[in-house]
This record gives sequence, C-alpha cells and structure tokens, in this order.
Amino acid sequence: MQAVSSSWFETWFNSPYYHQLYFKRDEQEAARFINQLVDHLQPPAGSLMIDVACGGGRHALYLAEKGFDVTGIDLSAGNISAAKSLENDHLHFFQHDMRLPFRINYYHYAFNFFTSFGYFRTEREHYSTIRTISSCLKEGGYFVIDYLNVHYAEDHMVHKSEEELDGVVFYITRWHDETHFYKRIIIEDEERDEPLEFTEKVAKFVLGDFNDMFAYHNLQIQEVYGDYRFNRYHIRKSPRLIMIAKKALKANGITHESGPSL
Repeated sequence: MQAVSSSWFETWFNSPYYHQLYFKRDEQEAARFINQLVDHLQPPAGSLMIDVACGGGRHALYLAEKGFDVTGIDLSAGNISAAKSLENDHLHFFQHDMRLPFRINYYHYAFNFFTSFGYFRTEREHYSTIRTISSCLKEGGYFVIDYLNVHYAEDHMVHKSEEELDGVVFYITRWHDETHFYKRIIIEDEERDEPLEFTEKVAKFVLGDFNDMFAYHNLQIQEVYGDYRFNRYHIRKSPRLIMIAKKALKANGITHESGPSL
C-alpha cells in the first residue's frame, strides 16, 4: 500500500480523489448556506470579499454572482487551476498559503467555510492564519468561519464507513484523541496497481480557543450559530460552530501583529 508521507493537506488536497470524495457533497445545501449568510450579513453591493481555502472556487463563484468582488486563495495548485476557469472581472483566484500575509487592510469580508482550518502542526501556524485573515480585513470588516463542533463530532462519530464513487472505493476509518480528529482514507481504484492511503488530522478547537486566537489578532466574536440554517449554537446538539467576528478599530494605534512564540 502506498502511503503519503509529506504534509497530509498538501498532498491530499491536490489529489483527484479528494475532489471526487468531497466535491460531490450537497451543492444545494452549500448554496442555501451562502444565500442565508448573505441575507444575514447584508453586505453592500460591490463589497470586497476573500474566501480563504477556497477549494475549487464554487462558494466564491456564488458570492461573485451576487454582485460582490471576490478573491479566492488556496494552497492547492490543483484547486486553483480548476478555479481559474471561473474567473471574471469580479472573481479572482490565487495559489497562496493562508499562513502568510495577503493584501493588507483590503477586504470588507473574509470567509473560511466547511472546516478549512485546524490542519497545521503547531499552534503558531494556526495563529499565523488568523493573523493573515485579520490583517487582510479593513477595520470594521467581518470574518465568518465555519468549523466542526468538537463535542457533537465526538458524540456522533461513525468509526467506519465505505463509499463507492464512479468505480472507486473509499474505505474510511475515523478516531480521535485529546487534541485531534483523524480520518484514514484508503482508496481502491481498478486503474491503480496499489491502494492509496491518506490520513486527515484536524485540531479540536472549541469556541474558547477561537475566542483566544481572534482576540490576539484584533477580532471580536459578535455572533455564534450551530448549523447552516443559523440556529442557536448548542455545545452538544449543534453539528457546526459558525462564528461571525468583527475586526475592531485600533485602540491607541496598537494592535497585535504576531502569534505566540512556540
């Protein structure tokens, strides 16, 4: 069996099997969420928006079609290559590592959808990502992040599952420890001599963790929701942790610019 040894998100997100497994998720649900989010935020026409970890660009496209100027960034060359075909005067895509700065004080809104966070090895890298997002926002700008609800995920974990898509079989095993969720995906494709194996690893960040990361980088949580219909967040019953944070005005001209030294 061929195992992938480098950073799992760099290799897995560039794999065609990643797109095959995840990009068949319910497009209608995603569209409903974006529609409800826009209705909730009421952004002015022409607002500058950034989709951080944009994947293949489908959510950025929804936003651009609603009259906003949208930028998508993603680490995966494969994702950005696919997204480039969607570009127009109001929709732009760049391959970029979200741990690194991007366009300072530029956007009115920043988004990070569908647990596209929590992948990195160190706390410093996660803080660096929040720094990137905060620094790219104008003062008074908004950041919306959609993350799994750790407590719900622990209680409702399906440890083993199997899915066949277009003749490719995905064998999935899930588990967790005190700090992370793991998902091992073994892929059997008749066109390959050997199975492929990838293991996802996502940090168990809860509301308090996000509050700490945000506060360090001048973001203040304004609202918290528990699902894509914007129902109230419940620590055990909500499948998602959706937070809307606002970039505060500078106090005495001083803001934090870096994460902890770890």
